[in-house]
Amino acid sequence: MSFPRCALLWARFPAGRQAGHLAALCSALRPHFGPFPGALGRVPAVATASSSASGGSKAPNTSLFVPLTVKPQGPSADGDVGAELTRPLDKNEVKKILDKFYKRKEIQKLGADYGLDARLFHQAFISFRNYIMQSHSLDVDIHIVLNDICFSAAHVDDLFPFFLRHAKQIFPVLECKDDLRKISDLRIPPNWYPEARAIQRKIIFHSGPTNSGKTYHAIQKYLSAKSGVYCGPLKLLAHEIFEKSNAAGVPCDLVTGEERVTVEPDGKQAGHVACTVEMCNVITPYEVAVIDEIQMIRDPARGWAWTRALLGLCAEEVHLCGESAAIDLVTELMYTTGEEVEVRSYERLTPISVLDHALESLDNLRPGDCIVCFSKNDIYSVSRQIEIRGLESAVIYGSLPPGTKLAQAKKFNDPDDPCKILVATDAIGMGLNLSIRRIIFYSLIKPSINEKGEREIEPITTSQALQIAGRAGRYSTQFKEGEVTTMNREDLSLLKEILNRPVDPIMAAGLHPTAEQIEMFAYHLPETTLSNLIDIFVDFSQVDGQYFVCNMDDFKFSAELIQHIPLSLRVRYVFCTAPINKKQPFVCSSLLQFARQYSRNEPLTSAWLRRYIRWPLLPPKNIKDLVDLEAIHDVLDLYLWLSYRFMDMFPDAILVRHLQKELDGIIQDGVHNITKLIKISETHKLLNLQSLPTGSQSRLSETLKGQARRTRSSKRESKAAAPPSCNAGERSLASRLVQQGLLTPDMLKQLEEEWLTQQTEQGKERTDSGSYLKGTRRKKKEPDSE
Repeated sequence: MSFPRCALLWARFPAGRQAGHLAALCSALRPHFGPFPGALGRVPAVATASSSASGGSKAPNTSLFVPLTVKPQGPSADGDVGAELTRPLDKNEVKKILDKFYKRKEIQKLGADYGLDARLFHQAFISFRNYIMQSHSLDVDIHIVLNDICFSAAHVDDLFPFFLRHAKQIFPVLECKDDLRKISDLRIPPNWYPEARAIQRKIIFHSGPTNSGKTYHAIQKYLSAKSGVYCGPLKLLAHEIFEKSNAAGVPCDLVTGEERVTVEPDGKQAGHVACTVEMCNVITPYEVAVIDEIQMIRDPARGWAWTRALLGLCAEEVHLCGESAAIDLVTELMYTTGEEVEVRSYERLTPISVLDHALESLDNLRPGDCIVCFSKNDIYSVSRQIEIRGLESAVIYGSLPPGTKLAQAKKFNDPDDPCKILVATDAIGMGLNLSIRRIIFYSLIKPSINEKGEREIEPITTSQALQIAGRAGRYSTQFKEGEVTTMNREDLSLLKEILNRPVDPIMAAGLHPTAEQIEMFAYHLPETTLSNLIDIFVDFSQVDGQYFVCNMDDFKFSAELIQHIPLSLRVRYVFCTAPINKKQPFVCSSLLQFARQYSRNEPLTSAWLRRYIRWPLLPPKNIKDLVDLEAIHDVLDLYLWLSYRFMDMFPDAILVRHLQKELDGIIQDGVHNITKLIKISETHKLLNLQSLPTGSQSRLSETLKGQARRTRSSKRESKAAAPPSCNAGERSLASRLVQQGLLTPDMLKQLEEEWLTQQTEQGKERTDSGSYLKGTRRKKKEPDSE
C-alpha cells in the first residue's frame, strides 16, 4: 500500500477521532514500514475505571435496563477501509477471538467496574458479537485491532474499549448514571418550595377522632381570614366547603381536577378557594390554609399530594386536621423547615359503643342502621335480602357519581322518606354527612394495595375501622349515641380487638417525581419508554428517612397503554397522570382513544363524544347496564379533566358537563331502583348471588373467613387461592373443608337444611318470573366487582 493512499484514508477520519485511530493505524502500517517508536504501536487496554464508573450509595437494579437495538453496518459507500488497510477478516477466527474475550475473568471483572454486572455483560456481549459478525464492514479501528489479534500482534483484551463503547450504546444509562442520580435525588424536599421557606409559617395540628369538631374549628379560622385555601381528599368535601363558605357570605372558588368554578361576576379569583389536595397552588400567598385528613400523607398512591401541600403552601397559618398518629411525623418534617407545631386535641362530641352481640340476621335491622360491605357483590346481595323483607334501603359505593351519592345520602337522612337502611362501602368514611344510629360490618376483610403495589386481602386496619365506625351517632344528627357491631358473631371479637389497638404512628410521607424531573431523565435516555423511565427513576431515587416514593403502578399502566401513540413527553406525562379506574375496560380504551385523537391533532368535540358514548343513553335495565353507565360517567370525568389541561383539543367542557349531569340523573334513577335491577340480573343469570334466608349466607362466609384468618393471618390473595393437594380432588368439597377445619359437621348439616330451603324459594321465584322470562335472551357475562 502506498503512503499517499494511507494519508488519504487517514484524512477521511473525523478530526475528533483521529487520535483514537492513530494507534490502530500504526498497527496496520507496521508490516509495511516497520515498528513505530514508543507506545504508539499498542492500543491501551482501558482507561482507569475510576474516571467513568459512577459512584452511589446503592447499586442500581439492572433488570430495569432495557437494551436498545444497534443495527449491524451495511455496505459502506467508501468501501471497506479496514480491509483495504489490512485484509478481509476471517469470520471464523473472529468468532473464536470473541468467545475467548467473553470467557476471560479479567474482562468480566473490568466490565463490573464500569457497571456491567453478569446480566448486562452477557446481554452486551451477545449484541456486540452479533454486531461484529453481521456487519458488512466495520469501523477502521476495530477492524485493525481484530486483524492484529488474529496475527498475535495485539491482545484479546484490546477489544474491551470497543466492547464498552457498544455496551454504552445499548445501555445508555451506563454513560450517565451520575447525572441520573442527581436528577432523582429526592432528599431535602423542603428546599423545593422557596416561596414557603421565605416566610415563617404557624403550623396548628387539630387532632382528634371522627366527629370531634377538629375540622369545624379549622374551617372557622378559614372563614374569618382575609384569604384562605381548603385542601380536601375528595371532590365532595371540596364542594361542601365551597357551598358552606359562599352561604356564609365568604366568596369562595372551587378547583378540582375536573371542575373550576369562580363566583366573582368578572371571573376574578376570590380570596378563598376550596380544592382537592392535588390541585392546591403552592405559589399563591394565603392568610390561612386548611389541609384535611393529613394522615393520608402516608397513602401509598396519593401521599405525595399531602406532602406537597404541607411543605409548599404559602400561608401565614397552616391548619392540619387528622389523626393523632400523624403528629410525630409532622413535627419531624416541620423541624427540618424550622417551624414549630402547635397541637390542639379534641374529644368525640357524642358517645359511641361496641355492642356485645352481632346482628346475625337482617331480620334484626332497625331504622338508622348502616351495613358496611367491601365489595359490590355484597352490596347487591344485602340490598336484595333487605328488599325481600319489605324494607327499603339506600346504596352508596365508591364508583357512584358524587351527585348520586349525595342523592342517596339525602334520601337516607330524610325523616319523611320510608328509606331507613343504608348499605354502603367504606366510601361513607369521608365526605358525606349521614344520620346513622348503628354501623354493622358485614365483613372485616378488605382488599387493599400495599406500598409495593401488591394486592392483599387482610382485616381492616384500626384507622379504617375507627373512621367507619365513627360515622355512627354524629353530632347534630337525630341519633345522639352511636353503636357498632358486626353481621357475623365470629367477627365481633376481632372487631373489638381492632378498635382497641393503638393506631400505628405514621412513619413516612409520600413523594412523587415531577414532570420536569422526568423530562430531564428523558433527555439522557431519549430512546427509553416512559414506563421504563419511571422504573429507573424510582430505582435511582434517594430519599430521607421520613419519606418514601409513592407507588406509580397506575401511572405506568397508562404509560404502557398509550406508549405506541406518538406524543411529546410532556403531553404523554399529562395523559398518564389522568385519574382513571383501570378495572373499567371502557375507561381505559377511552384514554387510548383520546390520546390517539390528540396525536392526530383532531379536537374532541361534544358531537364526537356523543357518538363515541352512543348518546342518548337509556335507563339501566339490569346491574350490568348500571355498571356500564358508571363507566361512561368516568369517561366524561376524564374528558373534563383533560379539558383543563388541553383546552384547544377538548373544547366543549361546558356541553360535556351538561351531559354528565343528565347522566347523573339516569344513574340516580337506576340506583333508586337497584333492587329491581338486582332481581332482573339474578333472573337473567347476570349475577351469582345467594338468597340464603335470615342472613345465613353472611354467617357462613364470615365464619369461613374468620377461621381461615386465624389459621392463615395476613396471607395474600394469591396464597389464599392456592389449590388443594392433588389427592384432594378425589374427595368432595364438603369433606375437604371439614378436614381443613373450615367447616364443622354441625355447620354442614345446617348448610344442607338451608340449601333445601333455598331450592324451594328459588323454585317459587322461577314460577313467578316465568312470564317475564318468556321471549327474553339470557346473558352470562358478570359485571366487574369492585
